[in-house]
Amino acid sequence: MFADRAKIYIRSGKGGDGHVSFRRELYVPNGGPDGGDGGRGGDVIFEVDEGLNTLADYRHKRKFAAKDGEQGGKRRCHGKDAEDIILKVPEGTVVKEAESGKVIADMSGENRRQVILKGGKGGLGNQHFASSTMQIPKYAQPGQPAQELNVQLELKVIADVGLVGFPNVGKSTLLSRVTNANPKIANYHFTTLNPNLGVVDLGDGESFVIADIPGLIEGASEGVGLGHEFLRHIERTKMMIHVVDAASSEGRDPVDDIYKINEELEAYNPEIAKRPQVIAANKTDLIYSEDEDPVERIRAEFEPKGVKVFAISGVSGAGIKELLYYVNDQLKQLEQAPITFEQEYFPEEELIHIDLPYTVEKEDGMYVVEGPKIEKMLGYTNLDSEKGFAFFQKFLKDTGILDELEAAGIEEGDTVRMYGLQFDYYK
Repeated sequence: MFADRAKIYIRSGKGGDGHVSFRRELYVPNGGPDGGDGGRGGDVIFEVDEGLNTLADYRHKRKFAAKDGEQGGKRRCHGKDAEDIILKVPEGTVVKEAESGKVIADMSGENRRQVILKGGKGGLGNQHFASSTMQIPKYAQPGQPAQELNVQLELKVIADVGLVGFPNVGKSTLLSRVTNANPKIANYHFTTLNPNLGVVDLGDGESFVIADIPGLIEGASEGVGLGHEFLRHIERTKMMIHVVDAASSEGRDPVDDIYKINEELEAYNPEIAKRPQVIAANKTDLIYSEDEDPVERIRAEFEPKGVKVFAISGVSGAGIKELLYYVNDQLKQLEQAPITFEQEYFPEEELIHIDLPYTVEKEDGMYVVEGPKIEKMLGYTNLDSEKGFAFFQKFLKDTGILDELEAAGIEEGDTVRMYGLQFDYYK
């Protein structure tokens, strides 16, 4: 099964709630608050595993959730922090937000480990809310809520050079001859379902990574066959070896084949179509025509356009050495930094602005404001800091909570309660 894409649900752990308790000891009749803080919820972390080369593990299990932090306890006991959940992926995996398609992380190059969703902070116990005017606080802060997200995982092969061309033009045979890769080769269309990578070793420390990108067909850019899955792997390559059946052993015209494949590349991603190409006119051992040399015809068509053509035979090995040394020289002139995808989606920033409901009600002479929107905001905000308190005031105004409190009849000096937070209202 071709497994280079998977859609999964991930959720970090909720922070443990702070505890409400009071010190009770012999000869200490009025002990103060001693409720402990809640523990931190587990993070969701993606990590590169060198031993993996597909996303098959994520095709059967699709939900991954970290544990919640433990609640605080009596006698200032801190709740236990939850363990992080680590999801192992092959190098080259791009993590995207499923709905927008924006990149969250590119697990390649130096990025071997990245926290995608942070666990919630533990809530503060009631010991933190004692003051000169409130000596027996009967509330504690709830733990910061969990974050959840649907993400799309896409494996984009990391190689310097991609082999492209129609099925059965000899890409797998060429790869097996020039590298230590052992692709399964047979005579039927879409022979290669998984991209095969191999290292071309030219000696004297000269080498490059080459990938046999599975065979393309017309309509691949529109998703015909397995088109999109295959084209995705070309996105990181710096240049391409366009393998063509010069002998027309399946009755197709090699010049026409080259134009058709390039049209598919252009339709899928014009940026890829602009990358350097070299044409490998393969199966020269099967050319028996005495009238016209098909390799010369390919050269006459493409070399004036700046595309070098090499006559090769994947079976006999003829011409392959010259092709590889030319490709190696071209790679040296190209930018050496690997092609990576920049982060476009930042879960922590995006998830705090989700429009969630809240309620404003009057209970026992005080105004109670509740709802997931409030709980989320309080979890993210440090009200002890000047910046955090200013954010809190702006939040109350921007969300319309102040207007709703006034519509409910609140007056100066009335008390407002939001989960573990209690304050007097003044304009």
